[in-house]
Amino acid sequence: MAEATVTPTKGSPNDALGTGRRKSSVARIRIRPGKGDITINKRSLEDYFPNLQQRNSVVAPLERTGRRDTVDVWIRVHGGGITGQADACKLGIARALKVFDGELEESLREGDLLTRDSRMKERKKYGLRGARRGTQFSKR
Repeated sequence: MAEATVTPTKGSPNDALGTGRRKSSVARIRIRPGKGDITINKRSLEDYFPNLQQRNSVVAPLERTGRRDTVDVWIRVHGGGITGQADACKLGIARALKVFDGELEESLREGDLLTRDSRMKERKKYGLRGARRGTQFSKR
């Protein structure tokens, strides 16, 4: 009886995974050795994030560790706004790089790239028009 070899259909053993969150955005990151391609929701980095500040935020962990041209990054991000998505991608890439190469953790930690920004939108309270805004005062 011949032995069957099982090949994984998705991913590879060299892939490193990371998840980043910011506000209500969630980014799932996959990093593998490559030539520096960054794909976000099947679009290029420049196409998905037209703002230079957001692009710089996404590539900050790669630049800090010197891995910009040696790994390919595949990102799925959803929820929230464009800035929250960029920061979620930044955290996810940093976490995936830590899994990819454990020696990078100290450099990422010094750059404050592994800390999650816990600020969230405050809930609306009953009797108010928003989280803190009350109704307008009327003298008459």
